Amino acid sequence: MLYAIMAEDAPGSLTSRLEHRPAHLKRLEKLQEEGRLILAGPFPAIDSQDPGPCGFSGSLIVAEFESLEEAQAFVDADPYTQAGVYAKVTVKPFLQVFPR
Repeated sequence: MLYAIMAEDAPGSLTSRLEHRPAHLKRLEKLQEEGRLILAGPFPAIDSQDPGPCGFSGSLIVAEFESLEEAQAFVDADPYTQAGVYAKVTVKPFLQVFPR
């Protein structure tokens, strides 16, 4: 089943986000290689492709997991979660309607 992982960044976490980005992306690349990643990316804190020092307000990941528990375990082990980049993460089952 698909799960939506919606994360909110902690205030002032941009430096930590940038530091832990390579390890975070490596985990997403593994999901992609396994054919389980639908989409992933950050929310810019301002209306810009490059928010610069304004940074990001959070992230969205939609990926396939065996269960809600497995999706939550993925979040719990994420470098951003462990480093405190994410202040809050919500994981919900997701039904993709479009694109088909």
